Amino acid sequence: MNQTVTAHPLRLAGQALGLGLALLAATAQAQVYRSVGSDGQVTFSDTPPAAQGAKQPKAGSQTPAQPGNAALPYELRQTAQRYPVTLYTTSSCDGCTGGRQLLTARGVPFTEKTVNTNADIAALQKLTGTDSLPALTIGAQQLKGFSDAQWNQYLDAAGYPRQSQLPANWRSPAPTPLTSDRPAPSASSASVPSAAASAPPEPSVSPPTSPTNPAGIRF
Repeated sequence: MNQTVTAHPLRLAGQALGLGLALLAATAQAQVYRSVGSDGQVTFSDTPPAAQGAKQPKAGSQTPAQPGNAALPYELRQTAQRYPVTLYTTSSCDGCTGGRQLLTARGVPFTEKTVNTNADIAALQKLTGTDSLPALTIGAQQLKGFSDAQWNQYLDAAGYPRQSQLPANWRSPAPTPLTSDRPAPSASSASVPSAAASAPPEPSVSPPTSPTNPAGIRF
């Protein structure tokens, strides 16, 4: 006598689900990616080639600083070219520290020259007419001693912005000595004026009239 066996619907559904999961697992295991390296070597991996070639940045890494005016915004770069700023400092000088902090906080690109030797002092006297520090030059202007109000007034007149516009990765150049030890020129070479010494000074330039320059400072 023939007997018909009828499977329970829930049991059939469970078997179908198990078979589907098994097929998905087999498909996932069979997913293999082929990639060709720069040396032409072929490799196979279960990781997509894009993920293989992606390089994670090292912890603490930063975009390298870009020294020089080329990294500055256009208007700030133009101002720095017309009226370059140089700070003259020495060690153990509170005014020098205050002046440096003012320029840094305001975002003024500047060059710092240190005065520590007799040769430096002589060069400073020749440049500014005094041996007091700090000293600041903005274009042809010479400011002696630190005064935040005066320095800000002259920086305003030159066109430097009040708020920093420096790129986030900007780094100021390291301070350098005002003079370097060089051999004294010989008598023959000293009698011949150099091209730099004979060149006429650059004409002074007046910044455009603006409300930020009520004192009428001229450069």
